[in-house]
Amino acid sequence: MNKRLVCALLGYLTLFCGAAMLPPLIFAALAEEAGGVWAFLLSMFLCLAATFELERFGGVKGRDNLGVREGIAITVIGWALVSVLGAAPYLASGHLGLLDSFVESVSGFSGTGATVFEDVEILPRSILIWRSLSNWVGGLGIVVIFMAILPQFGRGAMYVMKAESTGPTKERQMPKIRDNAKALFLIYVVLTVLCASAYYLCGLDLFAAVNHAMTTIATGGYGIFNGTVEEYGNGYLELAMTFFMIISSGSFAMYVVAFRRGGHILLENTEFRTFLSIIGVAIAVITADLFIEANMDILTAAQQAGFHVASLASTTGFVASDFDQWPPLSKAFLMMTIFLGGCAGSTAGGLKVARIVLLFKMLNVIVQRIIHPQSVAHVKMNGQAVDDDVVLGAARFFFAIVVMDILFAFVMMIDGIDLVNAVSVSISTMASVGPGFGIEGATSGYSLLPPMSKFFACIFMFLSRLEVFVILALLSPSFWHKSKNW
Repeated sequence: MNKRLVCALLGYLTLFCGAAMLPPLIFAALAEEAGGVWAFLLSMFLCLAATFELERFGGVKGRDNLGVREGIAITVIGWALVSVLGAAPYLASGHLGLLDSFVESVSGFSGTGATVFEDVEILPRSILIWRSLSNWVGGLGIVVIFMAILPQFGRGAMYVMKAESTGPTKERQMPKIRDNAKALFLIYVVLTVLCASAYYLCGLDLFAAVNHAMTTIATGGYGIFNGTVEEYGNGYLELAMTFFMIISSGSFAMYVVAFRRGGHILLENTEFRTFLSIIGVAIAVITADLFIEANMDILTAAQQAGFHVASLASTTGFVASDFDQWPPLSKAFLMMTIFLGGCAGSTAGGLKVARIVLLFKMLNVIVQRIIHPQSVAHVKMNGQAVDDDVVLGAARFFFAIVVMDILFAFVMMIDGIDLVNAVSVSISTMASVGPGFGIEGATSGYSLLPPMSKFFACIFMFLSRLEVFVILALLSPSFWHKSKNW
């Protein structure tokens, strides 16, 4: 592996992290937040120091030699570095301790959105902006945004793109990787602006509209108020949030193609149609359950069901009421949407609907081959046959995510958390949702977790965001050994 090349590119990434702290620094200065100014200046200095050290060791030539191992190392180490540096403002401002600062940073960049702050309304606005910005940068992908802005990766950029992108397939829509990253970033920015404008028209002030737009499109869910969305008393806002959370659950690559070829692409996409069908069924069932069992009027039940299904299916985690108090059937459907997540290539977490579709189609093919041994059947998506490697990859990921859920739940039980709460927190963490049921319910966060569970939550949030295998590859001893296969 070309370690000098990896260090050089990581140096640019830490510089990018420092530059991302400039907006909250400017806001802190304009608002005369002395503590905020100091916190962000110190944090930016740490980013510059890291950049200097990495560039001093790294090389400046041969960037076209970027390969698989370099792409994996840049992605995993880059995410870890940015999360560590991103914790500096929380620690330097004195609002959180060392462990909690790191948890908040990882939760923000990974898009989990579960906070350790018990009262966010006492925070200075510069810190609130940084929380939302970390959600936004991590949503599309730190490295993807970096590639869209700075052309530093050369011809080997596809390895980095593959390492960070989510879902069973890693398709690109344009011949050049950087053009692909720029198109995704442009769609991301446009949706954020549209979302902020909608929220502003619904009655939020500009600061709240921008912050909530960033965390909505990133499906991160960080808010700037302690209470639920219901406390805004704005039904139009809830409808707007529902719409944009569903939009953010779709593949951004699909939106790029739809922009170039027409909106019919959206309805022709198997995964997106399936996703809309799943949330449609979930909304209908929960609406009926709330109407019958919770004695809600039908319109309120429909609005509450639509908002929370969109929130949890997209893994955003916004809350409009305490769904932990809902009837068992409603909570069961909400848990299903948490586990499934959004579409591949979206900012949503979870298993991804594409993998569920592939697994069910694979089961159907297996059954057909048992009934008709001589037949030739293939798994198809969007009318095209899917490679066996992709189908097996979906099965491997399903197995891995279930194992990770069990492991994290086991760790928390060792730390003193009961079985039900441990399973709930594990599923919501691995799905990058944030709120779940029980100890991490609709109105709770990571603040109630013991220290060891918080530390392991950071590890499992990383595993979830980078989809397990990239990190496991980096930890493999063979990754660091020279081999002709690499």
